[in-house]
Amino acid sequence: MSFVDAVTVKALAGAGGDGKLSFRREKFIAKGGPDGGDGGDGGDVVLFASRNQNTLAAFRYQKELKAESGKPGGPSNKHGRSGKDLMVAVPVGTVATLGGGELMADLTQDGQKVVVANGGRGGFGNAHFTSSRRQTPRFAEKGEPGEALELKLELKMIADVGLVGQPNAGKSTLLARLSNAHPEIANYPFTTLTPNLGVVDIDQDASVLFADIPGLIAGASSGKGLGHDFLRHVERTAVILHLIDAYHEDAAGAYSTVRSELEAYSRDLVKRPEIVVLTKVEGLDDEIINDLVEQVKSAAPKKTSVFAISSQSGQGLKELLAAVKDMVAEVRAKAAKAKKPGKAEAGTPVIRLEDESGKWQVRKTGKSFVVTGPRIEHFARRTDFSNEQGVQRLRHIMQKAGIMHELVRRGIEPGQTIRIGDGKMTY
Repeated sequence: MSFVDAVTVKALAGAGGDGKLSFRREKFIAKGGPDGGDGGDGGDVVLFASRNQNTLAAFRYQKELKAESGKPGGPSNKHGRSGKDLMVAVPVGTVATLGGGELMADLTQDGQKVVVANGGRGGFGNAHFTSSRRQTPRFAEKGEPGEALELKLELKMIADVGLVGQPNAGKSTLLARLSNAHPEIANYPFTTLTPNLGVVDIDQDASVLFADIPGLIAGASSGKGLGHDFLRHVERTAVILHLIDAYHEDAAGAYSTVRSELEAYSRDLVKRPEIVVLTKVEGLDDEIINDLVEQVKSAAPKKTSVFAISSQSGQGLKELLAAVKDMVAEVRAKAAKAKKPGKAEAGTPVIRLEDESGKWQVRKTGKSFVVTGPRIEHFARRTDFSNEQGVQRLRHIMQKAGIMHELVRRGIEPGQTIRIGDGKMTY
């Protein structure tokens, strides 16, 4: 299966089932009364993170994620069956956003679940509306439609250490030496076409997850080369391991180039803990190695650790892994401390958002009047506009909310149309 880390899909939650309009009719029971059951609720679309998934390739052809709709209610007060939720497995590290960039889900742990599209509620059957004043209701509610959203899914790998550097800096070779990963290795640029993950066992008590990111060149953040497609994966890494080929004609320049691309993509990346590694030093003497280390240190922020290693011979790997272990442990400790809930400061006001579900507006459009508002549109969606008693119930709700009074104030006349959502009725 090819590696895919960004797709756009449609999430369609199930619609609620319609309520049933029914009256009990049995032998020897002349007037059994209303017995229409409620419709079942529509199923939700649920994303859940699974460590068994490592790509979004399955969604290249499955562009529609549709949950099951609820079944309508039946006679004898039978409730319709609710629709099944659609459980969608995605890799750990998947982020779901709406077209405008609004975050819907950020799945960072195995088994984590998030409902991204809510199913519609089932409509009430006429048995639900019986009362001392309304003993034979001849209407039932329609089920609500489920939410329909267009989602962008992006995979941002979660790793402790991200290997970055220019093409042929030795990232894949290092990952293959330290872990059980098998990335493609060759002596030409851009051999790594997809990010690779590998678990590195540093000692009996410590394991670190490494991510090998395709090589970065100047202009990568604006679309040049291959690395621009995978810079998103560096965002999740706790520590950056910046690799530089010791045989590069300008080691300090190579470091600055990649560093600039990281900053151009996200300023937060250059604030991450970083270790710089000179690779392929097995053929160099100590004097040349020390000179290269000093060159890189002059281009790097103060106190940046610079190591010289050889993935082939193993030179310097023990010292490098010890430094990686300490830095990852420090980052993990800070993250765990930040997650602990702190005590609220005394006197801090608690701000609550005002519930706007009951608000509505009336505007005149030509010879029609349009009523908008979350609550009244909710009732309109559940109204069967072909049923006069159902429409009369909606009028009663509008009367209690003050909407009918506002329509009169706006000059509505008998015969004119009132539109609410997709429904319309005559005044």
